[in-house]
Amino acid sequence: HHPKQIILLTCDAFGVLPPISKLTKDQVMYHFISGYTAKVAGTEEGVNEPEATFSACFGAPFLVWHPFVYAEMLAAKLDKYGANAYLVNTGWVGGPYGTGNRCSLKYTRQLIDAIHDGTLADMPDSEWEEMPIFGLQMPKSGIKDVPKEILRPEEAWLQAGRSSEDFRKTAGNLAGLFQKNFTDFADKCAPSVVDAGPKVK
Repeated sequence: HHPKQIILLTCDAFGVLPPISKLTKDQVMYHFISGYTAKVAGTEEGVNEPEATFSACFGAPFLVWHPFVYAEMLAAKLDKYGANAYLVNTGWVGGPYGTGNRCSLKYTRQLIDAIHDGTLADMPDSEWEEMPIFGLQMPKSGIKDVPKEILRPEEAWLQAGRSSEDFRKTAGNLAGLFQKNFTDFADKCAPSVVDAGPKVK
């Protein structure tokens, strides 16, 4: 038996990434190579503010080859076994660390259940919407007991009394960090994978 659902896990302390998003094959490769998460106070000594950190393939110190080699291997498995892939963010919603709230463990469990029981795989494309800047596919409506506004970062910011302008500025800053990190890998990656990353206007 081979997995039918692939989950990339991240903890975004900037409150930008959706709690769950559906990934294309190129996006899987991009986010696997990026290996993004964030350090926050209490998890790392000397960290007082959220700090983006990238570890290629979520295990950079242990890689022998260029990360794109491993990303291609993962993509081949996705193709061969028809697996779906998702990015699950257990970090902050409604604002960054310090002002927003950590995504409830209850909600994360519900989303993981929705992946494993096929709920998300069965959702038609019309039930997904592209997130600006990052190009990730977000659910248009709530899933199980998870409210819609939790699943859509900008709406979560607005509900918490923050502005779209603040959200987009924060999202743009995080996108810039992704782009800067990926310059180390872009020359050996397929153009479609490079293009699957966030776009900053």
